Amino acid sequence: MAVTSFTFLCFFPVVVLAYYCIPKRFRRLWLLAVSYYFYLSWDIRYGFVLLGITAVTYCGALGIAKLDRYPVEDKVRIRLKKGCLFLLAAVVFSTLFGCKYFMFVIGASFYTLQSFGYVMDVYRGTTKPEPDFLRYALFLSFFPTVVSGPIERSATLLRQLQNGEQTAFREDNIKQGFCMMLWGYFMKLVIAERIAIYVNAVYDQNPGGVYAIVATILYGIQIYCDFAGYSTIAVGAGRMLGFAVTENFAAPYLAATVSEFWRRWHMSLTGWFRDYLYIPLGGNRKGRIRKYANIMIVFLASGIWHGNGWKYLIWGGLNGFYQVAGDALMPVRMRISRVLRLERAKKLHRVLQAAVTFVLVDFAWIFFRADSAGSALRMIRSMVSAFDLTVLWDGSLYRFGIGAVEFGFLLLTILLLAIVDLLHYRKRYLLHIMKEWHWAVRTCLCACMLMAVVIFGVYGENYDVGSFIYFAF
Repeated sequence: MAVTSFTFLCFFPVVVLAYYCIPKRFRRLWLLAVSYYFYLSWDIRYGFVLLGITAVTYCGALGIAKLDRYPVEDKVRIRLKKGCLFLLAAVVFSTLFGCKYFMFVIGASFYTLQSFGYVMDVYRGTTKPEPDFLRYALFLSFFPTVVSGPIERSATLLRQLQNGEQTAFREDNIKQGFCMMLWGYFMKLVIAERIAIYVNAVYDQNPGGVYAIVATILYGIQIYCDFAGYSTIAVGAGRMLGFAVTENFAAPYLAATVSEFWRRWHMSLTGWFRDYLYIPLGGNRKGRIRKYANIMIVFLASGIWHGNGWKYLIWGGLNGFYQVAGDALMPVRMRISRVLRLERAKKLHRVLQAAVTFVLVDFAWIFFRADSAGSALRMIRSMVSAFDLTVLWDGSLYRFGIGAVEFGFLLLTILLLAIVDLLHYRKRYLLHIMKEWHWAVRTCLCACMLMAVVIFGVYGENYDVGSFIYFAF
């Protein structure tokens, strides 16, 4: 059941209405039941994988915590805890490997990382093991996040489930959650899916030159609107149910460096790799060379997480290399800035930095989007060999599924996206700004947005409603 399907649009209001109508003591059970129904609607076999991961990590975390009270020497206790942790890691990640490369279980990457993050928190003593199996099961299966995240932590979603604060009905949660979901649908159906028509045609035919450059630039926006759109829908759905779901994107394409980009893109995954891989490897505490090696390990691991094949390794390696090179060349960059006196034009300097960062990240997206590493290299070569700027004004740019008028409309929606992101980057959130407006203005804006999704959204008989890009990971 994709969140863009008509089935979900009928399912979700029923879930919310029943949630606030039934007695509070039954609400978690209701959410657990609908969460498993939502996940099983994809494939009943997926439920067995989710339930297995839930049971293993639930028991494993309790076992690790119990070892703290076991009457043995500290050294023995530490060894036993590490042994238990490594065993759990072997089970969880071997299951993930099988799900990704043999069964293609939707969402497995997200809830396995979430479950192991919880185990690590218990191992470190930063969180207590959850004694209630059903509450822990809801933590992993919560339907807005189970398929494509965000990857929640025990300190966020699980703590909310334990405190029970979300059970109180608040009108603001309904209004804000609805607006967030509407914006998420706009990003996905109006922007991402319209771009997909052009990008798919160009990458299938590979005409090269400016066509490929435009398609690659647009793909960077497509994958952002696709994934951030889903995350925004998830955050909005959680808000309507009273939960504060973790923010996953924060205007990433306005970042001044690749490092900053990754602090703003898929933040729940970036934070997971930082806390459970980069820091345990030593982080930046063991010298510069070790720091650079750790960065490369993290981003190569991120590439493997996204999929098998050289293209994902190259994509991850490029993003790691950008950060290593950026840090190593920092003295040179600062010297150039002083020579050119860029500090006198801070805004211009900031724009240039964001533009360079976008180009670097977008270049790496070529490997992510292409069918293989070889296809990506052919695409890059064709950009240079068939370069011809006249296609920008001779009309041939519009022969890949999007006409001139539709292309113009697409540019307007991207401009709207840029304005919203710029506000977000400056920590002026649109929802907070809307609160200051008259209720009639807010209602009119939401109605216009809803009409835009209905009228200009890309869906229909030939539209694959399960086509969120990150469903594949």
